[in-house]
Amino acid sequence: MLVNEIEKLKEEIEKIKERNRRVEKDKTWETSLTRRIAIATSTYILIAIFLIIIGVEKPFLAAIIPAAAYLISTASLEFLRRWWLKSKQ
Repeated sequence: MLVNEIEKLKEEIEKIKERNRRVEKDKTWETSLTRRIAIATSTYILIAIFLIIIGVEKPFLAAIIPAAAYLISTASLEFLRRWWLKSKQ
């Protein structure tokens, strides 16, 4: 009986470890430069298409603004996140 319980506990621990590995990978992706650049690039493309459709002058130049704003906001939000987490300790 005790051996069965120990085996069940070992299995549960392994499941928790696997979940933690997945969470760490997700966290790494969420903060990765690759993700930020992909979002900024897709934002730029979508905004440029929209600006072309509505006839804005120099749409490719104007589309830089929201993409750059996204990159700036993610850089500053990281600083704010660290500050917030530190203040909660």
